[in-house]
Amino acid sequence: MVQRGIHVSGHADVGAGRSGHGGPDADGLRIGRLDLVPASTHPELLADPVADALAVAAREHSSFADVAVAAIDPDLADTAAFCAAYDVALELSANCVVVAGKREGEQRIAACVVLATTRADVNGVVKRRLDVRKASFLSMDEAVALSGMEYGGITPLGLPADWPILVDAAVAELPWTIIGSGVRRSKIAISGMALATLAANGRGGVIAGLAVG
Repeated sequence: MVQRGIHVSGHADVGAGRSGHGGPDADGLRIGRLDLVPASTHPELLADPVADALAVAAREHSSFADVAVAAIDPDLADTAAFCAAYDVALELSANCVVVAGKREGEQRIAACVVLATTRADVNGVVKRRLDVRKASFLSMDEAVALSGMEYGGITPLGLPADWPILVDAAVAELPWTIIGSGVRRSKIAISGMALATLAANGRGGVIAGLAVG
């Protein structure tokens, strides 16, 4: 696993662009056309549950201290439009999808983090992990109400504590990835190591094969 965080100080000035290459320097980080700033000093760009969770996580795990955030046009928050508009490679972008199923009348919910070039294996790996007979995406209204986040911006940080967070191994291996911030008007950059740490809490984990092409 690549264990390298995102170092952001002041203005961002590193081009990763569509190649997916490049790295942080003394001036900060730039991915595509995103101007990233430290998320810890810009909580106004995050959903409240995300800002609260990040503040706690950064005190406990160093990998969360360098999470960055960039403001975007909320009309371009959906992955394909976002990547095209901000010149961010799909291979660096991740989606957090919320999956649910029932077992003996009990609803079980998990958050799955997969690369934008793939999709979660909902009725294979996720169904088995939830131990339910059938799994499907949680409805938009339920996902928004239960997460306290905006649809199209849901992120694994700040989700209900009883939701296991499942991270595909390919995401965990990235030096950083771009994912939702809890609101549609921004995106966060977070290391794969931080996501793996998040997944290790509770009943989640990093899973090889969570995503399929």
